[in-house]
Amino acid sequence: MTAERPRAPASRAPLSSVVVFVSDVARVAAFYRALADMVEVQAGDGHVVLEVAGLELVIHSLSNEPSPVREPDGRPHVREDSYLKLCLPVESIAGARAAAARFGGSIRAPEFEWEGRGFRACDGHDPEGNVIQVRERAAGKT
Repeated sequence: MTAERPRAPASRAPLSSVVVFVSDVARVAAFYRALADMVEVQAGDGHVVLEVAGLELVIHSLSNEPSPVREPDGRPHVREDSYLKLCLPVESIAGARAAAARFGGSIRAPEFEWEGRGFRACDGHDPEGNVIQVRERAAGKT
């Protein structure tokens, strides 16, 4: 369901945006909505636009591309060596870990979490193997 969220006046600059190209738009959009409590602001033929904390995430279908590579056990092959990593704010890494698992992705185990610059972070991947990071406010930080 697309939420009707007031948009910035035309005189303001557009929001920063990241585009992720995927083979299954609906599945990956559901993953990010659940992972980071993102709001769907637009959906069209072959794309969904989500928003959180002043960032638009565009989930866009690949054209004439093969599906992502899968490991023998069915999990997506994680693209560790990628030129970009999407880092998203979340209320809790533990909550994001649970949401990621429900929607076909994964956030690494708690022992892989680290802290810096006022946040706690942990890497993971979306249902198609794109590397991501989730960040929660560090304990005691406001």
